[in-house]
Amino acid sequence: MKPAWSSKWKSSKKPNKQRKYRLNAPLHIKHKFLSAGLSKDLRKKYGKRSLPVRKGDKVKIMIGQFKKHVGKVSRINLKKSKVYIEGAEMVKKDGGKVLYPIYASNTEILDLNLDDKERRKMLERK
Repeated sequence: MKPAWSSKWKSSKKPNKQRKYRLNAPLHIKHKFLSAGLSKDLRKKYGKRSLPVRKGDKVKIMIGQFKKHVGKVSRINLKKSKVYIEGAEMVKKDGGKVLYPIYASNTEILDLNLDDKERRKMLERK
C-alpha cells in the first residue's frame, strides 16, 4: 500500500491530488501552509515577502466579511489550517460569541511577534 503523503510529490493539475497533499501533510509541513504576506514596510525591513503566521502577530484581514479588520492572532489550528483573530467573532444562536476561523493567506502581517529567539535569528539571516 502506498503512503498517504510523500515529500517527493511536486505538483499536479488535478485539484483532488492538491487537496490530498495538503490534507495528509505532516504538521511541520502544514505550518508552512499558514504563511501570510508581509506589509510593505516589513518587506523592506526584512527582505522577505511572506512568513508563517504565529500567535501574537498583528494582522489585517484582506478578504471576507471581516475585511480591513486589524487584530492579534489569538489561536492557530494547524490541522484545519485556520487562524483565529481577536475581534473577528461570529454570534451563535444562543447569543454566545466564538472566534471566526480564517485562512492565513487571506491576511497580511502588520507587526511580528519576536519573542521567539529562533524567529528573530531566521529574520536576521538575510
